Amino acid sequence: MKHTILGAGGPVSNALTHELENSNQHIHLVSRKPIQPKGNTTWAKADLTNHDEVRQAAKGSDIIYLCAGLVYDKTIWQQQWPKIMQNVIDVAKENNSRLIFFDNVYMYGLVNGPMTENTPYNPCSIKGEVRAKIATQLMDEAKAGNIKASIARAADFYGSEQLKSVADMMVLDKYAKKQKAQWIGKPELKHSLTYVPDAGKGMYLLGQHPETDNQIWHMPTAPALTGKEFIALAAKVFNVEPKYSTINKLMMRLAGIFNKDIRSAVEMNYQYTNDYIFDSTKFELAFNIKATDYETGLNEFSKFLTKV
Repeated sequence: MKHTILGAGGPVSNALTHELENSNQHIHLVSRKPIQPKGNTTWAKADLTNHDEVRQAAKGSDIIYLCAGLVYDKTIWQQQWPKIMQNVIDVAKENNSRLIFFDNVYMYGLVNGPMTENTPYNPCSIKGEVRAKIATQLMDEAKAGNIKASIARAADFYGSEQLKSVADMMVLDKYAKKQKAQWIGKPELKHSLTYVPDAGKGMYLLGQHPETDNQIWHMPTAPALTGKEFIALAAKVFNVEPKYSTINKLMMRLAGIFNKDIRSAVEMNYQYTNDYIFDSTKFELAFNIKATDYETGLNEFSKFLTKV
């Protein structure tokens, strides 16, 4: 069986690759930047906005995992995501491949209570509008019987070796370096965080079970902590004082004058000024598993960070 990962090289795609390697599967990695293949793994270069390149890269795939991450710019998302999704849908149809799309929660917008797979789309950001559009684009094809597809969603994550997430950069890496941490918004609010290896394992399990097709699945995520609780736990793991400062929306706007990535993140500030609770009960019951608790995840990740 051929497993093709489109958008390889990111945190979740790397975690998925690790799971597939452990099960001795044939893995085909597809990305713009070179990846050194090993074992049963092969690599191909492709631009996912180019239909012919996607078609060639994914030829003969039994399962396609779409794990792409675009530059964090709303204009680029508006221009490229619908095109990428249509290219991948077309190629999955042509190969009769199952398609599993790794997604986020932007399309839900501001939610009063837990986010579940049944939460309606109500985006309050341009990035959220794009995510709602491409998720609908994919699931409409599945509902019509044109494709076998599912969507895997995760909350903000922690535990990425590339230090890609806010929690990794602003809390964990800071404490690993014995520096003061930072938190966006209100630290007394609850904020769910998905452990990257759990997201990779979740994607792997969906790939192993065709009966999960044509549904939305929330990846295993431990019950939400407050920002203060996460910071205190991280400080304990790294054996430092739980010192931190907070960043508000005005500070982000000012910093965004000089930093495009920060400027692009301002519209997502609502996720840190309201409770952000992600529910993965459906997945955990279906597979009879529990998400990694925060203390275990932080201890595991601290071993990596202290080596860097």
